Amino acid sequence: MPYIFELKNLCEELGCGFLTEEPLSMHTTFRVGGCCRALIYINSTERLVKLLSFIKTNNVKYFVLGKGSNVIASDDGFDGVVLVFGGDFASIKSEENNELVCSAGVSLKELCLFALERELTGLEFAYGIPGTAGGALFMNAGAYGGEMSDVVLSAEYLDEDLNLCRIDKAGMKLSYRHSIFSENRNYIITGIRLKLEPGSGEEIKARMDELLHRRKDKQPLNYPSAGSTFKRPEGSYASLLIDQCGLKGMNVGDAEVSCKHSGFIINKGNATCSDILKLSEKVIEIVKSKTGYVLELEPEILK
Repeated sequence: MPYIFELKNLCEELGCGFLTEEPLSMHTTFRVGGCCRALIYINSTERLVKLLSFIKTNNVKYFVLGKGSNVIASDDGFDGVVLVFGGDFASIKSEENNELVCSAGVSLKELCLFALERELTGLEFAYGIPGTAGGALFMNAGAYGGEMSDVVLSAEYLDEDLNLCRIDKAGMKLSYRHSIFSENRNYIITGIRLKLEPGSGEEIKARMDELLHRRKDKQPLNYPSAGSTFKRPEGSYASLLIDQCGLKGMNVGDAEVSCKHSGFIINKGNATCSDILKLSEKVIEIVKSKTGYVLELEPEILK
């Protein structure tokens, strides 16, 4: 593509890692997906603005990726640029009033351990969720009775015109797996402020260990997946409905409804995006016909 050479030079100037024709299967937890035109490791908000300015000026498609834990990448790849928020964009600091401020690329694991070191409670639910803070806020991630809306105070983001904006929790429209950021895909979260509470380090660690043990005990963590495959339908649970329909172990190619936890579709080895989506469609169709509930995919499709 004509923009690649210029973009590569810009990344070199900015000190951002740059890869071309990079397999998305290497950057998503489902381990599926073709190549993107370019993949860039973001290292600061200021440099992100410069890159996005170039990308928008040249009408290049782009996608923001964290740990790739809630994404299913197309077998055909992505004809654009993938911007990776991770280790290079992952600062955390503590402030007064039991508040933490972090950049969007911080992993939830790092954030939870940082809070534990300071004996701050409230984030235990997120320990073991394999994503970034930015991705977690984007979808208001949650588990075991907690979610990001319980702890977030405010966020900084770039709007569609690349202005750095600040938004309070009240304006984020946080609900089940939803936020103002998932409504407005041109908004890019760059930083988050969290409000936690003082707690006992021993109790916080015990709770984190307990939840991690529950994950390992109940979820098929030994196989690639995107976590929970379906959103929780109002009035029931996806896994319960799938169980009721006898769909555990159903497969398309190497994509399989997990026998350990039917809310997960897993990659048994060589599944493709097409296998996963075909199996998801079958599950949705059967559950609807047998129970009346309509399941929705939770992961995003990158295509």
